[in-house]
Amino acid sequence: MQFWLELFSIVAAIALVVQVVILAALFFHLRRTTENVNRLVGDLHSRVGPILTRVQILLDDTQPKISSMVNDASHIVYLARGQAQKIDRVFTDAADRLRGQLVQVDRILTGTLEAVEDAGAKIKHSFWRPVQKASALVQGIKVGLDILRSRRRRRQGDEPREQQEEELFI
Repeated sequence: MQFWLELFSIVAAIALVVQVVILAALFFHLRRTTENVNRLVGDLHSRVGPILTRVQILLDDTQPKISSMVNDASHIVYLARGQAQKIDRVFTDAADRLRGQLVQVDRILTGTLEAVEDAGAKIKHSFWRPVQKASALVQGIKVGLDILRSRRRRRQGDEPREQQEEELFI
């Protein structure tokens, strides 16, 4: 059993030495890596630092200008909205007035057309009726004269009766 205990102690010691060596190697490798990372970070900081400083200066310089532009744009939108509302009121008022005027013009035209139609009907009854009667009277006189002429011709000549009847028919 002693043998096994010594063997186990030797194996444990060797394992412990191997672990110490590995840990030491890891330590030195980690130290080199940390130095490299620190050097890269320092280099990056030295390169990015001026850029960040410039960006910060630019932002500090442009922030009031951007704020002013946003405020101006907001004010312009506010004014434009007010003007659009005024224009809408003006156009609505004008459209209402125009609609009222069109209704009034329609009433006037309707009344005028009715008056013209009524006047036309009265002229038709008062003027055309007598003209038709006068025309009928003239037609009657003409027929009477034609009859008288046809009788004279009969006395003067022997016109066939058929021709006389035809003239009377026409």
